[in-house]
Formats: sequence, C-alpha cells, structure tokens
Amino acid sequence: MSNIPKTNNIKVEMQQEGFVIFTMNRPEAMNALNSETLEELRELVKWVEDDKEVSGIIITGTGKAFVAGADIKQMKDYKAEEGRKCAALAQEIFNRLENIEKPVIAAVNGYALGGGCELCLSCDIRIASKNAVFGQPEVNLGIIPCFGGTQRLSRLIGVGRAKEMIYTGRNVDANEAYSFGLVNKVVDGDNLISEAKNMMGIIIAKAPLAIKYSKIAINNGIQVDITRGLEIEKDVAALAFASNDKDEGMNAFIEKRKAIFQNK
Repeated sequence: MSNIPKTNNIKVEMQQEGFVIFTMNRPEAMNALNSETLEELRELVKWVEDDKEVSGIIITGTGKAFVAGADIKQMKDYKAEEGRKCAALAQEIFNRLENIEKPVIAAVNGYALGGGCELCLSCDIRIASKNAVFGQPEVNLGIIPCFGGTQRLSRLIGVGRAKEMIYTGRNVDANEAYSFGLVNKVVDGDNLISEAKNMMGIIIAKAPLAIKYSKIAINNGIQVDITRGLEIEKDVAALAFASNDKDEGMNAFIEKRKAIFQNK
C-alpha cells in the first residue's frame, strides 16, 4: 500500500477489509470546505485511484455536520474570476471522486448543505442518519450551487425537485430526502457507520472489475441518449466477458462454490 497523504482537515482510517473512511474534520467550522480541505480531498482521491489495495471510500463528518457548505469567510471577497476558479477547483475534485473506478459511499451524519450536499451528490450511494439535513441554500447568499449542484441534483431527483430546492434554498430532512431519491437509506445515527461499512462490505465482495465496469457504464451512459448508452453498455460488457473474474464467477456458480475474484 502506498503512503497515505498527510492531511489537517480530513481524518483517514484504513479498514482491514480494504476500504478507507474519510472523515471531514473541521468541527469548529462545521466541516466547511475551504481551499486547503479541497486540496487534501484531491490528494486523497488521487491516492485511492493509484493504490490497487484500496477497494473503496466511505466519506463522513465529525460532529453535527457532514459538510455544512463551502467556507463563506474565505469566499466573501471573491469576484468573478476568483469565484470561477473556486468552482473549477471543486468541480474538478468532485468529478474525479464521481468517476473513480471504485465504490464511494457518503455516510451523512448531519448537515449536508451547499458544497456538502454537492459532495454527497458526487458519491455513488448516500446513507443518511435520521438527523441528516440536506440543502442548497446558495440563493440566500446571492450565488448559485457551483460545485456541481445544478447539474447533479437535477439528474438525481429530477428537474422540478431540484429547482424547488435550489430556488427556495430550503433544507430537507432525511426522510424527505429519501422520498426524493436523494438518499438510498435512512438509519439511526448510532448505526450510520456500521450500515455504511456493511454495504461497502457487500459491494467489495463482488467482482471488482464488474463493479468498475458497471460504474463506467452508468456514469457515461447517463450523459447521452439511450441509443448511445446501450452501445456503451455493450462495449463495457465485452470487457467484462473477457476477464478472468468472469470465468471464475461463472465456474463458481456452476460448481456451487464461492467465487474468488482477483480483479483480473
């Protein structure tokens, strides 16, 4: 395993099962995303991309917040150029997180507002504690969601719901977020991390290449019309059929034994 990047604002815990937990850890600022935290997240995502021994990521937060937004104190004097650069930095990192070829679960422990909600949206799966709160309140500050929120939220929950959340700037609780399809599951706060670990364990026990190729097909297919999406699906399926893991999985099924996948 390669060396874990050093961080000040994100706690990193390697699990014996092979996945890693990133805990956003600026509780004095409700884990707000300042430039240093974003840069740390970029380095950590790159590390996971490059390290073949790391099988997936769970992201959560310390204290009452998952991430309560971007750091407004840092942004308040930004003008057009600085604002665009800030959006570009966050979008680059969140795009990288969204497209990393390993599973990513957000374990949302509290407030996921603004950039925090957008961070959730770049994860594959969102599990929320009952006291989690989601929102895109940027219009209250005279700006718009610009870390991917206008695009990912509408794709996830539909244009009408996304416009309602963004135009009103109102927060939604975990149960309403679940009804929108914004989160996959709502659990007691005490069980949040164990639920996320359990789901990650189920995922990483499957064929790693099949998870990777499924993610590629979904992420690329959602961006195009269904005809092109089905072509992408066929192309990626062909790669899966050419793998040793496919041979192992099908032989194990026929032989009625547990498959031993080798990510090949």
